[in-house]
Amino acid sequence: MDNNKKKEQEEEGEGSGCTEPGSDWADLTRECLTNILSRLTLEQRWLRPMLVCKSWLQACTDSSLHSSFDVEPHFGTNTDSPRLWTPDFERKIDSMLRSVVVWSDHSLTAIRTRHCSDLALSFAAERCPNLEVLSIKSCQNVTDASMAKIAFRCTKLREVDISYCYEISHESLVLIGRNCPNLKVLKRNLMNWLDSSQHFGVVPNEYLNACPQDGDSEAAAIGKYMPYLEHLEIQFSKLSAKGLTLICKGCVNLKYLDLSGCTNLTGRDIANASSNLKVLEIKKPNFYIPRSVFHADRYGHWRLYDERFQTDVFRI
Repeated sequence: MDNNKKKEQEEEGEGSGCTEPGSDWADLTRECLTNILSRLTLEQRWLRPMLVCKSWLQACTDSSLHSSFDVEPHFGTNTDSPRLWTPDFERKIDSMLRSVVVWSDHSLTAIRTRHCSDLALSFAAERCPNLEVLSIKSCQNVTDASMAKIAFRCTKLREVDISYCYEISHESLVLIGRNCPNLKVLKRNLMNWLDSSQHFGVVPNEYLNACPQDGDSEAAAIGKYMPYLEHLEIQFSKLSAKGLTLICKGCVNLKYLDLSGCTNLTGRDIANASSNLKVLEIKKPNFYIPRSVFHADRYGHWRLYDERFQTDVFRI
């Protein structure tokens, strides 16, 4: 009789796809299995439990596990591979994002990824009305088209990171500012265009050459349409003192401002523009700039050069 019971249990295990001898995993309730899976990262679930059996795959797609799509940890140590910039890799990221959007059943509140495209982002915009965090760094095929959909449909956004997305213009900043009144954090960093050698062999040259030049247009959009910003990063932006003044006058709640690499700004420019902001931490462009980048005839003579950029210690 015991043998018959054991045989029945093994047959049940085969039906679920979980056939490990002496294991009770097949008898776990959906709620219990979901609770266990919730302790894993998205990448861990994707690479292991989803492949175990049909019942585990179904549990992995439970909407309670997909309030966030975060693959950013994967890129923490893997940002220097040319493979990341290929169409094949972009398709894989798009496929993952689209799947999670469907599984979330409109409950997705955060997207943190890189190298996705307009197609996947538009898909997300139509199905994620509760989105609060959008981080899509290094997305070479994300344009104003999908960002417009995000702005109109995801009005609860409070944090946006579009760093290294060179096909996104100031027009998207205008739309996001107009339609997302809860926006507190904006990151619009550019790659180091002063020394692009660190990107050679990784980032496509044509993409590096497409670095946005309209720093003041973006600054004007930020200052006019994002009055409640508290955290702003615009590393290596080409904005001028005029653009910085527009930001500081319009974003009176700013608490943190990252100006690393903004070589068109002097210490005096920064001090004058931010004088009305009393509680503000500023990360200044205090890096070394090779003299070969700036020619003496541009400023007349080296004394003026040293005065402008304070080359003695290079802290602007």
